[in-house]
Amino acid sequence: MIVGTAGHIDHGKTTLVRALTGVDTDRLKEEKERGISIDLGFAYLQAPGGDVIGFVDVPGHEGFVRNMLAGVSGIDLALLVIAADDGVMPQTREHLAIIDLLGIRHGIVALTKVDVAPPEQRERVVSEIRHVLAGTTLADAEIVPVSAVAGDRVDVLRNELFAVAGKLKRDAEEGRFRLAVDRSFVLQGAGTIVTGTVLSGAVSVGNRVTVSPSGLSARVRSIHAQNRASELGYAGQRCALNLAGEGINKEAIKRGDMVLDPDLHAPAARIDATLRLLPEEAKPVTQWMPVRLYHGTAQVAARVVLLGDGPIGPGQTEFVQLVLERPIAAGAGDRYVLRDTTDQRTIGGGQLLDLRAPARKRRAPERRAQLEAMALGTPARILDALLERAPFFVNVASFMRDRVLSRGAAERLIAQSGVLRIASGAGELGLAPATWLHLKDDLLATLKTFHDSNPDLPGLGLERLRLRLTPCLPAPAFSGFLQGLARKGEIGLDGAWVRLAGHEARLTPADEKIWLRIQPLISGAERFRPPRVRDIAGVLTVPEADIRRLFKMLGRMGKVDEVAHDHFFLRATVGEMVSIATQVAETSPKGEFTAAQLRDRLDNGRKVAIQILEFFDRHGVTLRRGDLRRINRHRLDLFRSLPAGAAGQDAIQSGRDTFPVGRPDFKSGKGRETVLGGFDSLSLPPRSRGAV
Repeated sequence: MIVGTAGHIDHGKTTLVRALTGVDTDRLKEEKERGISIDLGFAYLQAPGGDVIGFVDVPGHEGFVRNMLAGVSGIDLALLVIAADDGVMPQTREHLAIIDLLGIRHGIVALTKVDVAPPEQRERVVSEIRHVLAGTTLADAEIVPVSAVAGDRVDVLRNELFAVAGKLKRDAEEGRFRLAVDRSFVLQGAGTIVTGTVLSGAVSVGNRVTVSPSGLSARVRSIHAQNRASELGYAGQRCALNLAGEGINKEAIKRGDMVLDPDLHAPAARIDATLRLLPEEAKPVTQWMPVRLYHGTAQVAARVVLLGDGPIGPGQTEFVQLVLERPIAAGAGDRYVLRDTTDQRTIGGGQLLDLRAPARKRRAPERRAQLEAMALGTPARILDALLERAPFFVNVASFMRDRVLSRGAAERLIAQSGVLRIASGAGELGLAPATWLHLKDDLLATLKTFHDSNPDLPGLGLERLRLRLTPCLPAPAFSGFLQGLARKGEIGLDGAWVRLAGHEARLTPADEKIWLRIQPLISGAERFRPPRVRDIAGVLTVPEADIRRLFKMLGRMGKVDEVAHDHFFLRATVGEMVSIATQVAETSPKGEFTAAQLRDRLDNGRKVAIQILEFFDRHGVTLRRGDLRRINRHRLDLFRSLPAGAAGQDAIQSGRDTFPVGRPDFKSGKGRETVLGGFDSLSLPPRSRGAV
């Protein structure tokens, strides 16, 4: 257990700690000369059961409240020291307000100097103390009269501390390791030592840790826990860690840093939080108000962004966004304190809710509903509430990391909440079972409706489908969701098309007859120089508009490609031409070739060869420099033939469209009709990330 002192200057905090432990916590020369505590002091007391209680003695002078704030981070019990001859003083009230803002719920009031105060004075002070404690987290704290100088009732106070220590047991297995650094120094023969309170988790000798927010990596060479050599340090202990690693020295690690599990290193500079303004404040908190933020042992300048309808008045609590001057290492659920920019008074504080707060739409109703969920307390309640409101999913890894949960605790939480996980490029997304079932049913119903209205189309474009559904998953997660359904045989994936299992695009009987007459004209020996729409219409004596309409439909079905305006090639022919162009490039110096070289291989004339190459240029198959072209091997799968299942899976996994008709949002060009689900010679699909 860690005990932190609090109280006004000269009320006997250091003297009391010395009486309890036998240790003088005033370690600085200036502290000895001035007779007051300036920085943090530390002492230890062994309990009867063998456990060790750590004491953090904080300064009581108003000028050193910043040091006091660093000392009370991570304490289990507040020992509020009030002198019987003085009673409640200004710093008593401020320290009590800080304890309340930090949510410290265990405390004992030590009424000191009872040997110099008459009984009526002691009674008056006790009554005053009860009045001041009312409405705070220490409202029910026991008041123990004591004289540290005379030694009266010191043993009673000590036994009270032992009793609380026996009840307080932190579960180190629930959280990951975090230590708030309050000192860094060099020990001769050992190297760099950092000390602080372990806020959560546990650390062992030999573990790798990260210093955050700097990101320095280190190895734990040795540990002193509660002033004893140990192989293990865990939550609720003061620890000294001997660290080694590149860049590790006392200047690189300072008060305010966190030494933590490497998986937790994700500094935050924009944080959504609750803010309670102290009732004693004369002015409200206004938009973009500058403040000093204290978290753990860190202090940083910040601005307050109001998320409510107006300024926050004295005694009010509201959601805010804290925009920090520099990042800090924090955890969702941590408490913080705000002071004014002059650092002369404490104005309020609250709880950190979201370490990845958005810069836009931060006051939207949907966002407020999320913050209300994040303020519910336990991770289990927060997770359940978030999954019930928009956007109806969470990033599982980020959620668990920001709440400092260990792997075991995270898995137990997921099992308890019944979360279903979907693989995503940015990490697994978690959905509630009811949401997952609703999404699947909505998807299948949408596809059925689309097929009924468009029997000639192979399916609905993946992106168009994603945007129609609720919840609207991020694209990588939606792809993972689709692959799961495809593996179960509930849907089919063809390139960027999504269809119901068993659905096949089909032509009407009349169109099928015309297509059977067209095929011989654009295949065989003439496949590299097929006739245009106008010429085919003349040969078949079919209206030109009907031929064009049929070709557009066949393009959406993946049977043909419009290489140039009204000039359609069979998909298989386009794939064959890609192979021929690749062969030409492989036999040419530097892998570069001209239009004339391709023309000679295809025997189709210079004009058609140039149109083919321009088509390849637009789709990234060839890369042009002047009159020369080379093959982009990252796009060779764009027109090749693949088994339907493999094509769909490959398209989703690679992040690019296997078939060029898989771009449902393209248009055919200026003055021409929109091509539903496909593109033609004037459309330019996006380059794949692998293209060069």
